Amino acid sequence: MKGKMKTAVMLDIGKMGFEEREIPTPKDNEVLVKLEYVGICGSDLHYYESGAIGDFVVKPPFVLGHEPGGTVVEVGKNVTHLKVGDRVALEPGKTCGHCEFCREGKYNLCPDVEFFATPPVDGVFQEYVAHEAGLCFKLPENVSTLEGALIEPLAVGFHAAIQGDAHLGQKAVVMGAGCIGLVSMMALKARGVTEVYVVDIMDKRLEKATELGASGVINGAKEDVVKRIRELTEGKGVDLVIETAGSEITTRQAVQITKKGAAIVLVGYSKSGEITLPMSLALDKELTFKTVFRYRHIYPMAIDAVASGKVNLKGIVTDIFDLDEVQKAMDYSIHNKAEIVKGVIKIC
Repeated sequence: MKGKMKTAVMLDIGKMGFEEREIPTPKDNEVLVKLEYVGICGSDLHYYESGAIGDFVVKPPFVLGHEPGGTVVEVGKNVTHLKVGDRVALEPGKTCGHCEFCREGKYNLCPDVEFFATPPVDGVFQEYVAHEAGLCFKLPENVSTLEGALIEPLAVGFHAAIQGDAHLGQKAVVMGAGCIGLVSMMALKARGVTEVYVVDIMDKRLEKATELGASGVINGAKEDVVKRIRELTEGKGVDLVIETAGSEITTRQAVQITKKGAAIVLVGYSKSGEITLPMSLALDKELTFKTVFRYRHIYPMAIDAVASGKVNLKGIVTDIFDLDEVQKAMDYSIHNKAEIVKGVIKIC
């Protein structure tokens, strides 16, 4: 397919604009996807606000966005499992395939991954993208491309649940009710966890958690979290905590509210990069700490969970913006964190 496409680009810190770029031509093992929805991730907002995350520094013009869903419009000659018209969710990270981590199946740890919207690799706030066909997952008829765009954050939630060995009969707490907190809560429930409580300090997010099936919610700004969890568990504590807020306060609370032998999965990044924990208590309880970096081998499972009705992905979306409104979308997402849970860019 020849022609031009509209591309939203980050021109500077806090400034978005547009460029007209060539529609990419898919290679033999790729498909060309007409993008329909792209989620706005916290990392997109961080790059937009500060221009960098750690060693990854934006050099404008840069394209943000790594949570895409769309429809296949052209197929490379070696692609056999997809055809024009298939609706797909795109896994955004292309790995090398031959390092020790890729060979072990832990491809999310590949040091040479090329990941959408991670400098210097452009993202997908644009109309089309050519992507490796093996990383494009066909959506069932009852799963929309909006939901397809949100498979990416859901994959993080499922990876967190798997890292914590979440299973039937457990009681768990999710710290943070942003997008990742909510998908983690739904992943826990999909894996059979009996009771899932959610902690946050923003009422709207807690309302959304209740709407999506949380067993109970706690506003950490208004209640004593540790005391409340003890009440809810008859003093026993919980089997598993997934920490998505990246806060020292909530991570310390996680150590306090778990029972002996429990697991804590750390997903959220702290602003400072360092957290002090009550390690004597953690040692006394023989807690297991796990961490999460993206996901691996999750997309088929996540798509099936949505298709079967176990996960309500549409329910996390609070705001949809047109591509032409990308500046408004980014600014609104940053300045209205108490009101917005998940924002999405509608490309067409």
